[in-house]
Amino acid sequence: QVQLVESGGGSVQTGGSLRLSCAASGNTYSSRYMGWFRQAPGKEREGVAAIDPNGRTSYADSVKDRFAISQDNAKNTLYLQMNSLKPEDTAIYYCAAATIMPSPSLMLWHRSYPYWGQGTQVTVSS
Repeated sequence: QVQLVESGGGSVQTGGSLRLSCAASGNTYSSRYMGWFRQAPGKEREGVAAIDPNGRTSYADSVKDRFAISQDNAKNTLYLQMNSLKPEDTAIYYCAAATIMPSPSLMLWHRSYPYWGQGTQVTVSS
């Protein structure tokens, strides 16, 4: 089991930046694949960014060139740097982890991840 705790959410204006953090503890081997997901009210949970054990990343088209996922293995912490934020980025952001990934094409699919944090709210105002 791995425990995930997100932090760094908040309220910003359009064009602003935030950096989310996700601290992993417990059996961190379970978190070989990690991702950021978000869910807005009335919408399905969607994949935002993910990273594999080799550092290869995947991004949703809606956040490419604005968001960057990274990890500090020494600190067992995952990050999401979010720049040029838009009102449509408003959502609860979740960190997720998985031990295995059947296919790289599944890295942004929420059902690929068994471990989840509690989420952190990001609100972008116009």
